[in-house]
Amino acid sequence: MKFISPDIFLRKDSGEQTQLLDVRTPKEFEEGHIHSAVNLPLFTDEERAIIGTTYKQKGKRQAILEGLAFTGPRMADMVREASKLSGGKPLTLYCWRGGMRSGSVGWLLDTAGLDIQVIRGGYKALRKEMRKTISDTPWKIVLLGGRTGSGKTHLLHRLKEAGEQIIDLEHLAHHKGSAFGWIGESGQPSTAQFFNDLYYILSTLDSSRPIWVEAESSNIGKVRIPEEFWKHMQKAPRIDIRIPETIRIRHLVKDYGEYKIEDLIQAFTVIRKRLGGDNFKQAIEGLQRGDLDTAARLALYYYDKTYDYSREHSPNPALATFDYNVDWKTLDLAPLIRKAKNHFHG
Repeated sequence: MKFISPDIFLRKDSGEQTQLLDVRTPKEFEEGHIHSAVNLPLFTDEERAIIGTTYKQKGKRQAILEGLAFTGPRMADMVREASKLSGGKPLTLYCWRGGMRSGSVGWLLDTAGLDIQVIRGGYKALRKEMRKTISDTPWKIVLLGGRTGSGKTHLLHRLKEAGEQIIDLEHLAHHKGSAFGWIGESGQPSTAQFFNDLYYILSTLDSSRPIWVEAESSNIGKVRIPEEFWKHMQKAPRIDIRIPETIRIRHLVKDYGEYKIEDLIQAFTVIRKRLGGDNFKQAIEGLQRGDLDTAARLALYYYDKTYDYSREHSPNPALATFDYNVDWKTLDLAPLIRKAKNHFHG
């Protein structure tokens, strides 16, 4: 059994060279785990709670004996499962701090003849190293801005198709970043898992080339953008696109028109106070009679004010604004790409 430091592990193409195993409990794994890791828990959630109580009340020795009583009968099963998961690759293990759990499982699997390495400091040390990497790397981020309904997310993916590097933060957060953002999405990840997934995406990108990111607030639904990455975003140049309201309304109707009216009403209720009583009433009546254009126009009334305020107080240097009278599908991307590259490379 070998030990490896977090920085060395993260510098390798670990996903191809090794199979990563997280030996923490299922609950810990669910709250946040490293990309590509598979959960092979030494203890169940309930067992770990019992061991923790035993440690506090009766001491370390008794807690170890309690742990052995739980794991002893299933050691053979763990070896068989780990052998299956390895797929012929070496196995890399981590627990919370790289201590007793990963060391114990590592010893067992090493004794069984598997090629094992354990990450020093565990998940906690990995996350610390990931934060340092995100913070210290001079990412060439370009923010893509525009009012609600401008099709920024669609435009991001068109840029990707054109060979540009992008990060779709809303996709990672499973939320579109507004009172309506939860509609049609699965449950959001934890902020810890969002961070881990963002790190993985960044690790696949070339930091010497522009990376396009949609302009967001620091929170996307309940998920918070990591402070280390948010600092880069706040310094990033911003390119805005302006599209006529009629096209933006069309976008909103297309994106949200297939969802339940009850969900849309619930979302409008969240912004009721700022929308105003009369506007709220008109929006709800529009939804109920199937007039989605009216509801979308009233939603834009609220979001345009919010956007204009945030844009006015944005710390980001304004690089350019492009006015379009066409849908996002037919936008000419060349001027945007050229502007971003010229900014970073002169």
